[in-house]
Amino acid sequence: MATWTEIETAAPDLAALVRKRFDAHLHKTMATLRRDGSPRISGTEVTFADGEVWIGSMGGAVKVRDLLRDGRVAFHSAPLDTKMGDADAKVAGVAIELHDLAEIQRAWPEWEEQHGAGGAHAFRIDVTEVVATTVEGDELVVRSWNAADGERTRRRT
Repeated sequence: MATWTEIETAAPDLAALVRKRFDAHLHKTMATLRRDGSPRISGTEVTFADGEVWIGSMGGAVKVRDLLRDGRVAFHSAPLDTKMGDADAKVAGVAIELHDLAEIQRAWPEWEEQHGAGGAHAFRIDVTEVVATTVEGDELVVRSWNAADGERTRRRT
C-alpha cells in the first residue's frame, strides 16, 4: 500500500495523468463490497490532499457500512471523452477511517465546511493500484502501477 506521494515518486507521469482525470470533474464512481461479498457501486468525490487520497461521506451511508466492514475500495474517474484520448483512470486501495479532526483538517482544511456535522466520515485511502487506459491510434494502452510490479505499460491492438 502506498500514499499518493509515493506513487508520484514511483510513477510520476502515470500519477499526473490519473490525477488530471480525477480532477477533471467532481463526481466519481466507487466500488465497495456488500456484506455478502457482492459489489456495490456508489457515487463519491475523491480529494487529493497532503500527499494522500481521501474521501468523505455522510453518516449512515451504505458505502460507509461497507468500508467499515471491509475497507477494500476502487474508484473510477468516469471518462468524459468517448474516444478515451484523455484516459480512463482508476485507483484502488484500502479505506482507513480517521477520527482525529485535527489530523483530518491538517490534510483537508475544508473538511468541516464540506461535510459539516451529523456523523460524517473521513477515509484516507492506502493505494494498492493505479491504472490509466487510453486509446492511441489503433492501440489500447494500459499504464498501471502496483506495489508488487511497479509501473507497467501494456499495449493491445
